[in-house]
Amino acid sequence: MTKFLLTVLAALATTLTGTTLEKLTFDEMVGKSTQIVRGRIALSNVQQHGAIYYSHYSVQVSEHYKGPAAKVIDVVLPGGTIGRSQQTFSGVPVFPADTDLVLFLWKSKAGLTHIIGLSQGVFQVSKDSAGQTIFSRDSIRDGLVDGKTGRSAADGGMRLTAAEFSSRVRGGATK
Repeated sequence: MTKFLLTVLAALATTLTGTTLEKLTFDEMVGKSTQIVRGRIALSNVQQHGAIYYSHYSVQVSEHYKGPAAKVIDVVLPGGTIGRSQQTFSGVPVFPADTDLVLFLWKSKAGLTHIIGLSQGVFQVSKDSAGQTIFSRDSIRDGLVDGKTGRSAADGGMRLTAAEFSSRVRGGATK
């Protein structure tokens, strides 16, 4: 029985950490999102939903680009720690404390709000040397596949001014 339990746990751990995501274009993320918001994020708690732990984050919304307006949104990411048990998943973004971010969100049938494409749907907000607001996302090296071919795909990241971002979201939201 113990050997069986260890085999099951090893298989589960492998399944949980081996995340593969379809590479999404900016326009695809806009089209698939139910909400796109800018805000600050704080971890509120970790809860178990079925076999998976989800870290719940409270997003204080400062700007709304698409979907229903809200001042606070509960966003979940797979993984977290409950007691002495921890689950981790590759591709899940890490949020530095009190960071200004733009999030591409979608709501599941269970009513949970997720980030589109995990790290693909998170843009950091900063200012360039001229004081212009920039929305950017670092490149993603692992776990992306081309949706048409199923082959491994590379991602070079993105960098847009706030005006470019808003224009592209408005253009993609009407498609």
